[in-house]
Amino acid sequence: MKARLITGFALALILLISARAQTEAPAPAAKPVVWPTDVRIEHDVAYLADAREEKADLYFPLAPPKGKLLPAVVIIHGGGFNDGDKGRPREINIGQTLALHGYVGMSINYKLARAKGVATWPQPVYDAKASVRWLRQNAARLGLDPDRIAVIGCSAGGNLAAMLALTGPADEFDAASPDPGVSAAVRCAIDFYGVVELLDYHDMKMFARTRAEAPDLYRRGSPNRYADAKDAPMLIVHGTADETVKSSHSEVLAAALTKAGVEHQLVLIPGAPHTFDLQPKERDLRPLVLEFLDKHMGSSSSGR
Repeated sequence: MKARLITGFALALILLISARAQTEAPAPAAKPVVWPTDVRIEHDVAYLADAREEKADLYFPLAPPKGKLLPAVVIIHGGGFNDGDKGRPREINIGQTLALHGYVGMSINYKLARAKGVATWPQPVYDAKASVRWLRQNAARLGLDPDRIAVIGCSAGGNLAAMLALTGPADEFDAASPDPGVSAAVRCAIDFYGVVELLDYHDMKMFARTRAEAPDLYRRGSPNRYADAKDAPMLIVHGTADETVKSSHSEVLAAALTKAGVEHQLVLIPGAPHTFDLQPKERDLRPLVLEFLDKHMGSSSSGR
């Protein structure tokens, strides 16, 4: 009798799974990546130690001017420090835009928090700084001006872009670099809807500890707390309808820069949600971004 009950249950389960398989729509296939053909791209360039799987994509103008060193911009993707990739549509849009206007873009992957309970921060900061150092060390081969390097980041990448602009050797994020003698300074930075004040956010996997357990750790990961008068100029862009990272984060950052006397511009996009590239439906942001970069990258001089 017991065996018959088990057999009957198994049969019913098989029929239920079969019925669901017939009625449920198949999962949509991932859209293939569409790479632009009007710029030159070098894929999966190793910019970290040999054992690291994270790579970078480099975007170049198809016909760079002869005898002229180009400025470069590091592109840092978002994803809550747990997800994201250098080759997603937003980052491709940024890299293509930069290369079409005479810049070299370097879209990077960096250490992500994949496993619960395993701390990965501050490795993302180290990786972001390593990308700037790599550009400087390879400037001659790439045809770059080592004194004209900027950074743009979105969401979590915005946090890292701000950390590049606002922290220096005294803040102790440089010791882990294999090349601490090479500067990680940037000429200017662009923060798109970055998470800034981490104590006013939520507990984050990358710390492997809660805000209640380690408030000082969350403070140390908040770029607004490092602002001083020596910092690079910043452009801050945020949508007013952002429900993932409230626009108050960008307002907090702008207030800290104002107090420190750092040149900056805060642009709020009415009705824009979280996550957009340089061409959201609300407003074409390419002129804004390129004007900011041209202003601060137009001539060669030493950074911080």
